[in-house]
Amino acid sequence: MLQKLKPADFDKVFHIMELSFPKDEFRTYEEQKALLEKSYYQIYILPNESGEDIKAFVAVWEFDEIVYIEHLAVNPEFRNGGLGALILQELIRQSDKQICLEVEPPKETMAIRRIGFYERNGFFLNEYDYMQPAISKGRKPIPLLIMTSGRKISKEEFDGIKTLLYTKVYGQKGE
Repeated sequence: MLQKLKPADFDKVFHIMELSFPKDEFRTYEEQKALLEKSYYQIYILPNESGEDIKAFVAVWEFDEIVYIEHLAVNPEFRNGGLGALILQELIRQSDKQICLEVEPPKETMAIRRIGFYERNGFFLNEYDYMQPAISKGRKPIPLLIMTSGRKISKEEFDGIKTLLYTKVYGQKGE
């Protein structure tokens, strides 16, 4: 099912990223590609039957404490077929760690739908204040919330995840 990204397929993944996320939610091409050199960062793809195209991908940071999903996207040609849920369930099945991800607060219809999707797939919304630092130079910070697999987390657990993400993913100091 999920396969580790081959460097030659990075451009296809980045194209899906550009189609799927606002500019403030992903790094520049060079910065995103450079992450592949980090041992705890990995992109997994779901190729189509011929292997020529990518149906979906998930970019994760695997730390000792948690697995953080930075990006999960389905190629627009293959959306609404259950692939996102399939990938989430595969990640949950393969990992013995809690999985977390960031979502927009439930203020707009798409954000509410996205949260519902993650909830249907075993994630819980943790309503602690969280600001995603700017992901790249020229990008803006974004107010988000953290969702976690299996259960809600305590404020202390949230603070630990926040500090981990700020320092390891965003190169910031935890607040």
